[in-house]
Amino acid sequence: MAKTRYNNIDNVSTDKTLKEFRQWRDERRRKKKDYSFVVPNVPPKLSYLKDNKLDTTITWIGHSTFFLQYEGLNIITDPIWARRLGFEKRLGEPGIPASEVPPIDLILISHSHYDHLHIASIRKLYRTGTTIVVPAGLKRKMLRKGFHNCVEMQWWQEITLQGIKLAFVPTQHWTRRTPFDTNTSHWGGFVLQPSHLENNPIDEGSGEKQMLPPNLYFAGDSGYFPGFKEIGSRYKVDVALMPIGAYEPEWFMTSQHVNPEEALQAFIDVGAETMIPMHYGTFRLADDTAREALDRMEGARAAHGISEERIQTLGYGETLVVHPRGACF
Repeated sequence: MAKTRYNNIDNVSTDKTLKEFRQWRDERRRKKKDYSFVVPNVPPKLSYLKDNKLDTTITWIGHSTFFLQYEGLNIITDPIWARRLGFEKRLGEPGIPASEVPPIDLILISHSHYDHLHIASIRKLYRTGTTIVVPAGLKRKMLRKGFHNCVEMQWWQEITLQGIKLAFVPTQHWTRRTPFDTNTSHWGGFVLQPSHLENNPIDEGSGEKQMLPPNLYFAGDSGYFPGFKEIGSRYKVDVALMPIGAYEPEWFMTSQHVNPEEALQAFIDVGAETMIPMHYGTFRLADDTAREALDRMEGARAAHGISEERIQTLGYGETLVVHPRGACF
C-alpha cells in the first residue's frame, strides 16, 4: 500500500540536491563564527509552577520546547532534553530538568524531525492521563512506540481536549526520520484557545465582560509563507512563539526556516500582541549563531517600529506570566 505523501501550500519544495549539500559544507568550512554568547539560564520558579492552576504561563526549556500552563493544564511543545543531536552537543542546559517538570497533560508535536520529536524525552514525560497530539501520518508511529493516548490532526482541524480548543495550522516545512519516510507525515503549528471562545457578560446591565485566557500560537518550524496571514485572519492570536534561528546559509534554508526578519513579519502577519523567540541557541543546526539571530531580530523590531515590550526574549527556565487577552508582565 502506497504511503500518503504530504506537501506544502502551493507545493513549495524544500528538496535539496547533493550538489547543494556539498556547497553548504564547503561554505561552512570557510566561515569563522563567534560562539561565545550562550543563552543564559534563569533559575525556574518550580514551586510556583507546581502549584499554579490559574495563571497562563510560558516557560522556555530550550530550542522549540516550552512548558505551558493553560486553563489549568500542563503542556509541553516539541520536547527535547537530549544532550546531543547527532554530532552536535547541546549548547545550553534545559531550563527545567525533565525530572522536575510538573505532571504533563498534553504534549504537542509539530513534526517528526528529531529535534522536535525526541522519543526518549517523551518517555520521561508521558504518564497515565497524558495525551500526545501529532500531525497526520504520525499516530501509527507513536502507537508502535507505546504512546497509546495519541490524537492525530489535519491542517485547520479543531478539537477540544480537556477544556481547551486546539487548532492545527499549516507551516512551510518537511519531515523525515529515515531514508524511506520523507513527508509521510505532516507538519504544522498549534493555536490554543479556551473552549469557551466568546466573552460572556457577567452583568448584562453593567456591560462588564468575563476575562478570557490569551490565545497562544506555537509556530513550529517554518519558512516564510502566505499561511501566516491566513492564520491571522482565522484566529485572534495574542502570543506567538516564533522560530528565529537555523536560517544560514539563507539560499539553502529559506524554504524551511524563517530568518529573524521574516519571523518578525510572520509575527505581524498573524496579528499577535507579543512574540517569544525560539529555535535558536540550543543546537547548532545551521551556520547562524544565537547572537546573530537576536541582533537581527532586534534590528527588524526597530525597523518596524514595534515597541520593545512586545518582544519577550526568555532565558532557559524563565517564565512569562500572561494576563487575560495578552497583557504581559
